[in-house]
Amino acid sequence: MKVQSVKQIAADEMKVGVSRVWIDTNSIDQVLDATSREDVRKLIDLHIIQKKQKKGNSNYRLKKRIEQLAKGRRRGEGSVRGTKYARFPRKRRWISRIRALRRELRELKTNNKIDKKTYRRYYRIIKSGSFVSRAQLRNHIQAAGLLKGDKNENSTSS
Repeated sequence: MKVQSVKQIAADEMKVGVSRVWIDTNSIDQVLDATSREDVRKLIDLHIIQKKQKKGNSNYRLKKRIEQLAKGRRRGEGSVRGTKYARFPRKRRWISRIRALRRELRELKTNNKIDKKTYRRYYRIIKSGSFVSRAQLRNHIQAAGLLKGDKNENSTSS
């Protein structure tokens, strides 16, 4: 049998492609003597015919890049693709802001810093988009004089 036919049978037996079949060149005479599938199987068992390892793509560069991104690198102007609102949409921004403000308002109500009426009023004001941050909301409530027990807190913290 020719080497090419042995290779073909070996590929079929090992369930790989012909290109992944490796034949030991030192034992080529044994390979040429193989006349049947059984002979080829014996050669495989004797490791005269082996299957090569699959070629894979290395993930090193990808992992390195992800590591750099985690550190905040590779985020310069040249790497930015998409507009400001494509990268962090207006709606997402609105949701995160409104949730933070409502959470702050809820905390003030549960800690009895504000009453229900004030809570409802400011809930509506928040919904209108009047406040940008929790600090601004707190300052506004404080300036309106609606924050209960605030005089004691300021004296103890300073």
